[in-house]
Amino acid sequence: MKHSNLFYKATHVVSFVFIAMGMLFGGMQTSFAQSDYPNKAIRFVIPFPAGGATDNIARPLQNELLNTVKWNVVIDNKPGAGGNIGAEVVAKSAPDGYTWLMASVGTHGINLPLYTQGGGKLPFDPIKDFTPITLVAELPNVLVLNPEFAAKNKINSVNDLIAYAKANPGMVNMASSGNGTSIHMAGELFKSMTKTFMVHLPYKGSPPAVTDLMAGNVDIMFDNLPSSINYIRAGRLKALAVTSAKRSPAFPDLPTIAEAANLPGYEATSWFGVVGPANMPADILNKDSAVLMAAINSPSVKEKYLAMGAQPVGNTPAQFSTFIKNEITKWTKVVKDSGAKVD
Repeated sequence: MKHSNLFYKATHVVSFVFIAMGMLFGGMQTSFAQSDYPNKAIRFVIPFPAGGATDNIARPLQNELLNTVKWNVVIDNKPGAGGNIGAEVVAKSAPDGYTWLMASVGTHGINLPLYTQGGGKLPFDPIKDFTPITLVAELPNVLVLNPEFAAKNKINSVNDLIAYAKANPGMVNMASSGNGTSIHMAGELFKSMTKTFMVHLPYKGSPPAVTDLMAGNVDIMFDNLPSSINYIRAGRLKALAVTSAKRSPAFPDLPTIAEAANLPGYEATSWFGVVGPANMPADILNKDSAVLMAAINSPSVKEKYLAMGAQPVGNTPAQFSTFIKNEITKWTKVVKDSGAKVD
């Protein structure tokens, strides 16, 4: 009996040791996996087409991360539904740090009140379904016209456009990069404050909208400055004003809409920031945040952003989280007051 009891106890001791070792090595593997992050490519989902402002803001970051910390960040453009298609992809991805979204004022500010009014629904929750990492950049939109349309109708100022739109209700076509984008809402806010009616034509991103604008298929657009800036400089688009509260350093002679048309309070700027799926591990989140903030503040990225009329930012996950909540509150009021809807 004694030998039997000794064997029974020894067996349990050995079993306990193996269980403990398994737990130890399992924990070490998890720790090693996270400390080794990233050990494969990071998918960076851009919810708009290549060549648009969101894409243009993402690519300098991609290059900087490769050149400085050797992170392989692969851009994946997923346009459609005002950025909602790409945002949903990230919301439903694993929170392991290997999927990012370039969020915007549309996906994480405007779309919630815009798409849910009247009983509609978003395929994601911009707060609950994401982990904010850092705010990357802010920039103004710019009111641009097809030059032939402007010349034909003698529109050389914002007040000229307002007068023409009031005299010709429904005869001005207003392109946007999609429902719920800052380009759309800048136009809706303008229509609301000037009491004009212009037909909204949503596109799947800025590039096709700008192409049609230059071709004369549409008349005006409140485009993100980075995607129009070269066409303005080349004379292929006529710029009347910027939508920000202050003039843009990229075009210091271009007035704001508020000052050009005596519309105090008019302001509709764009922003872009990196988010991941909800519940990202704290160590990965902190690493992403630190690396991205360093890239945003690098001389190379700053130079590229300023050249396209964007202001680099970079903040903490907590600061970015508060910023997103405040943006949703702000745009909920704008959507309600303007009567904007999904076209």
